[in-house]
Amino acid sequence: MTATEVFPILKPIWCAGCGHFGVLSALDGAFDRLSISKHETMVVAGIGCSGVIQNHIQSYGYHALHGRALPTATGAKLVNPELTVIAAGGDGDGLAIGAGHLVHTFRTNPSITYLLMNNATYGLTKGQPSPTSADGYKGNKTPGALDPILLGLSIPGAGFLARGYSGWPEQLERLTDAAIEFARAGRGFAFLEIISPCVAYNDSYQDWPARLPNVDEEPSYDPTNRAGAFAMAIGLEAEGNQPAGLIYQNESPSLESVLTSGVVALQDITPAVHMDKYRAVMDGFRG
Repeated sequence: MTATEVFPILKPIWCAGCGHFGVLSALDGAFDRLSISKHETMVVAGIGCSGVIQNHIQSYGYHALHGRALPTATGAKLVNPELTVIAAGGDGDGLAIGAGHLVHTFRTNPSITYLLMNNATYGLTKGQPSPTSADGYKGNKTPGALDPILLGLSIPGAGFLARGYSGWPEQLERLTDAAIEFARAGRGFAFLEIISPCVAYNDSYQDWPARLPNVDEEPSYDPTNRAGAFAMAIGLEAEGNQPAGLIYQNESPSLESVLTSGVVALQDITPAVHMDKYRAVMDGFRG
């Protein structure tokens, strides 16, 4: 009996034209572009249409509970910092039930990559409004769609914030590579939001190219200026637009560099090796 079972790569269940195909292509290609070993990588997926992406990557994969992809990925990174850990999910999974985990992942800064596929709808459950849906979408009366980039900019510990678009494959590949490299270098949490339209329930392909000013094409733009990035994003929001590209990059201590020493997952846990420490703990209880 082997400890690892390898499952065949199946055809994605996404609708023809779904933006998630572009995300999968960028992520799968990153392994070759960055010379990353898939057997040293773990992809943790959330719930929803985006949650099947780990089924189509030949790495270790785990389908987390709804909204729990980030704490699962963080745990994997803490027990084995040598792993390349990538979390992936949708706007419903990451910004509704998982929003609290996203906030604290920004704050604690583990060296994992998070690809959040934003189609502004609950595509898997027939197109209900999500936290990023516009006012008026299918009767949505909640004003102000949630912007995860602005959320990240509001938290001092955020390290890497970028936004891509599945209709711009070349930039999406560059941003995916940059996010993974940032986390692999132990620099902290790399967050990449990807505008990934749902052709079945919220087909917005025709809208986004004009609504995504690309900061990567602005020579004077400084992604290390947090206040400037925030002001720029707020200004664009007032116009009904959002910035694309590498929006902010910061250097802060990563969670695993603060909490761990060595590779916890590979430590020897044989009872005899730790018997002296165990006895010392028990002697402490005896007073």
